[in-house]
Amino acid sequence: MLNLERLRTLDALARHGSVSGAADGLHVTTSAVSQQMAKLEREVGQQLLAKNGRGVRLTDAGRLLADHAARILSQVELAQSDIEAQRGQVVGEVRIGAFPTAARGLFPAAVSALRTGHPDLRVRSSELEPELGIRAVIRGDLDVAVVLDWSNKRLPVPGGLTQVHLLDDAPDVAMPVDHPLAGRSEVDLEEFAEDEWVSWPEGEFCYEWLVFTLRSKGFEPRIAHLAGEHHTQLALIAAGLGVCVAPRLGRGPVPEGVALVPVRQQMRRHVYAVWRSDADRRPSIRAAVAALRRAAGSEGPALSEA
Repeated sequence: MLNLERLRTLDALARHGSVSGAADGLHVTTSAVSQQMAKLEREVGQQLLAKNGRGVRLTDAGRLLADHAARILSQVELAQSDIEAQRGQVVGEVRIGAFPTAARGLFPAAVSALRTGHPDLRVRSSELEPELGIRAVIRGDLDVAVVLDWSNKRLPVPGGLTQVHLLDDAPDVAMPVDHPLAGRSEVDLEEFAEDEWVSWPEGEFCYEWLVFTLRSKGFEPRIAHLAGEHHTQLALIAAGLGVCVAPRLGRGPVPEGVALVPVRQQMRRHVYAVWRSDADRRPSIRAAVAALRRAAGSEGPALSEA
């Protein structure tokens, strides 16, 4: 009989495309991945991996078995959901991820509430950018991801995932206190066409949003500094090195020397939770999403906990 954990290793290899990627996704060593694959090859009596330069690739037999493994693991996930739902207890482990400001703004309250309300539930949390969070949910590396998009630039959510709105986050423009517009009650982004900008790193969803939005206002942004952490961005602003868009969720204390002015246009970050639809009935996921909604102060009907 095929070993489920070895099939899980093969599935991770197929999804990640490398031994190191599979090891990271499974939170094991590369040696453990190689050992599991060697045992699986002995079980099936066929070669599943072949050398490909410095890495490996799946053979035809490997791809065939990986397709079966994905379906088997999906059925196991569904069975686990049904068993948990039938038992109706919030137990086991739930893995949640979020982009940094959501992790800072939501996780302390949500995870504390889960620990208090469900002491038999283990919660693991991590920071991931939105697109990586969605991929991690699809792969099964995360149970729930908190992701975002903007009112003028949506983040595609693949089929097979369920999502629920958590909150809308309004941004301000952060600028040095001696900036000519620092005393205004509202500003338009195009008023900063001559300023240097501080942005998220290239390749991140919010960087692409910023460039797209500023170009739509009729100017090419002069992005001088890149920083992933909002605290770093605001420190650069305090030093007089530019301006930035500063969402409010998880922002924390603002350093001296920084002025925040709301944007006149109705720009919003839409923040929501996503999870695999085939895990809808798992009480642990429903409890985690309900805790995130409470932490976000979401209105409207919440997911009921089993």
